[in-house]
Amino acid sequence: MLDFPRWKIGSIIGLLAALCLLAIPSFLPESTTSQWGRIPHPHINLGLDLAGGSYLLLEADTADLAATRIEAMRDSVAGTMRNGTPRIEIGDISTRGGQLSFLLRDPSQVDAARERLLAITGGGAGMSGQREWDINVVDTSRFVLKPTEAGLTQAVDTAMKDATEVVRRRIDELGTKEPTIVRQGATRIVVQVPGLKNPQALKDLLGKTAKLEFKLVDETANPADLVKGIAPIGSQVLPYPGNPRGVPFIAVKRSVIISGDQLADARQEFEPQTNAPQVAITFNAVGGRRFAKVTTDNTGKPFAIILDNQVISAPNINEPILGGRASISGNFTVESANALAITLRSGKLPVALKTIAESTVSPDLGKDSIRAGVLASIIAALAVIVFMFVTYGRFGLYANLAVVINILVIVAVMAMLNATLTLPGIAGFVLTIGTAVDANVLINERIREERRRGRSVIQSVELGYKEASRTIFEANVTHAITGVIMLLLGSGPVKGFAVVLLIGICTSVFTAVTFTRMMVALWLRKNRPTTINI
Repeated sequence: MLDFPRWKIGSIIGLLAALCLLAIPSFLPESTTSQWGRIPHPHINLGLDLAGGSYLLLEADTADLAATRIEAMRDSVAGTMRNGTPRIEIGDISTRGGQLSFLLRDPSQVDAARERLLAITGGGAGMSGQREWDINVVDTSRFVLKPTEAGLTQAVDTAMKDATEVVRRRIDELGTKEPTIVRQGATRIVVQVPGLKNPQALKDLLGKTAKLEFKLVDETANPADLVKGIAPIGSQVLPYPGNPRGVPFIAVKRSVIISGDQLADARQEFEPQTNAPQVAITFNAVGGRRFAKVTTDNTGKPFAIILDNQVISAPNINEPILGGRASISGNFTVESANALAITLRSGKLPVALKTIAESTVSPDLGKDSIRAGVLASIIAALAVIVFMFVTYGRFGLYANLAVVINILVIVAVMAMLNATLTLPGIAGFVLTIGTAVDANVLINERIREERRRGRSVIQSVELGYKEASRTIFEANVTHAITGVIMLLLGSGPVKGFAVVLLIGICTSVFTAVTFTRMMVALWLRKNRPTTINI
């Protein structure tokens, strides 16, 4: 019991002193700690309910995803049939009714066509082992490809995982601290950005799919037909608000000559001659070579720059562009050009997202919550301190000192982990203060019991710590299991509560058992009392 060598005492005191020092920056405004230079100053981040900010609930447009899958399959089918060996001649591919259908010009190639379709549809089954496309032959030479429900479900799940990461990258580009981006259900994403004062900018940023494509313009299209949505075979009509010809539509080839997937970078810059904001894009090696070949083969022809199925501009290719760089110009402001650059850098969304719920939390509400939380913490701490001192005297004083240190240690650990404190986290904090002395109550009551049995002071204290430690360990393990389950399965407020609870369990056991035992040991070693008031 009294065996506390100097190195152990120094280690405990040094560790707790360092943690208490690391807790100080969290009690100071960031404007003060930012001037400390290289001095470590970890700071607890405040959640949306404390710092204020923006909340969005996004939902995936599954109908858009289904249409995108069909269009992608259309391109794959056309390329596979016409570019394979031997070439399989087919008629126009129809996408009506949410399915693909096309007619073979030579019915004797049905088996060869089926083999190629099975190859591009993964043998008829996806990664989940379930069939993603139904392939049927009608009237001996017409193929019909219809997506299955299982295939669409799998595609939605994959798209939502990718969309969550794209949303995270876009928000990180804004420089915000500790945003919360979690998937909710099968088709929704919850976004919470503390401290953001412009929720509309966030909506605009996340609402863009950022599907960038370059396609050749079909110059054979009749302007009168464009208004009716009619395009030549192999082309499509897209909106073009800035069309200098006055018609807000334009016909472009269906085949994509280069896409945003081949971008390496995108930055907001200024056009050298007019000083107008524009977006400069740089292609990767594959995209650069492809862009150089297309502009070389089509010099003198116009090509369309398309973002989210809307033409931004349609300039002429005056000369081959060999440097792997291009620029997107339009009616941009600096802010809109920078926002577009962010969306292009972070990648396109695999599925369109729409905002179905939004709210803005005022920082004033957060200040009131912090004030109420701090007041509750102070009242809880004072109540515990008074109770322990009145009930256990000197041993209660040691427990009180452990409670104060435990509060500072919790703050320090949360700051070092870059954890976010939410309103439920404050509730967990107050709960931790109230339960931090549970271990000392068990220890002190066991010491009382041993004294009533007639044991000496040193024997009573030693048995009190030894026997109570097993119960303390088991009780805190059960609490920790509950906290871990909440941490793994919960989200948002539940997760914030679990983080504070788990940190509090670990720190309170150390301060309430190890730290108080050291102080009691030092007092007994120095004074050798024959009786104690407990």
